[in-house]
Amino acid sequence: MRLTDLSTKTSQWFDPSVPLSDIVVSSRIRLARNLAGHRFISRCDDKEKQDILQTLKEIILSLGQLGDIAFIDIAGGSGLERDFLIERQLISRNLAVGQGPRGVVIAKNELFAAQINEEDHLRLCVLAPGLNLDKCWQQISRIDDAIGEKIEYAFSHRYGFLTACPTNLGTGIRVSVMMHLPGLKMTDQLKKLFESAKDMNLTVRGLFGEGTEAVGDFFQISNQVTLGISEEQIIEDFQTLIIPKVVEYERIARDRLLAKDANILDDKIARALAVLKNARLISSHEAMFLLSNLRMGINMGRIKEISIDTINELFLLTQPAHLQINKGRPLNAEQRDILRAETLRAKLN
Repeated sequence: MRLTDLSTKTSQWFDPSVPLSDIVVSSRIRLARNLAGHRFISRCDDKEKQDILQTLKEIILSLGQLGDIAFIDIAGGSGLERDFLIERQLISRNLAVGQGPRGVVIAKNELFAAQINEEDHLRLCVLAPGLNLDKCWQQISRIDDAIGEKIEYAFSHRYGFLTACPTNLGTGIRVSVMMHLPGLKMTDQLKKLFESAKDMNLTVRGLFGEGTEAVGDFFQISNQVTLGISEEQIIEDFQTLIIPKVVEYERIARDRLLAKDANILDDKIARALAVLKNARLISSHEAMFLLSNLRMGINMGRIKEISIDTINELFLLTQPAHLQINKGRPLNAEQRDILRAETLRAKLN
């Protein structure tokens, strides 16, 4: 699989046709696993890492239930290729900047990824568009069981699955839902969301996960507790309580903007559209911010002439690594800003 096969299209987890997709962008479930008889990655030398990589790579590629999949050697790839995979939500920054043998198996539809030799030996990940955690869980559970039949996981009857970080002990599950929350931001209610999340043992992160800011008003809401609570209970809480409540708050915020500040809302959307359609230089951060306003405007019916598919596509195509992969060569910051503006003008005009 070539990265250029992915770089010119929108990821399938960014599908605007599913219910709630105006607010809930995607669902993701990740499982952390380690192999019995091996040290944790932080204690492994390169030879042991290579043994783990080869073992897991062969097992995952042999599974018949994953469709069209491919292995990508992260250690042997370029920094640009690693940045591209981060932008596609297929690998973490930890895997990108790690040391020694490591890689990822990804599905061509980008709804499955298996990171090998990240913080743990194996990080399985399944994604789906919208709020669809049940589907993610059914699929990742089958994959996890199939791998577990071929290799022994590090497991304790007292602590559950053993992981490099104690916060992942137990089930090793991380449930994450990506949401677009411009209404809460414009009405200054994000602080309340963060405080409520903390009280409920949830984490709110930026678009690209841990340690990143909320670029373009995208936030990832994840569980913190993995020990002493079942996978099914965590998923049910997210599916029926946590995410629906955040969706309700965002809808109320948008309705309030329409009722009380429609002129301010329309001005913000119109200014975003004007800049995006005419700029000759634009940074990644500014483009994401303006595209966020435009996405909100389309979903709220304030803009009719541009499709939400176009905006979702531009969120990815204007990312730094995407621009360079599609151009076929590395670009400096100014060259990227010029090309980004050209891309935006071409798509929006």
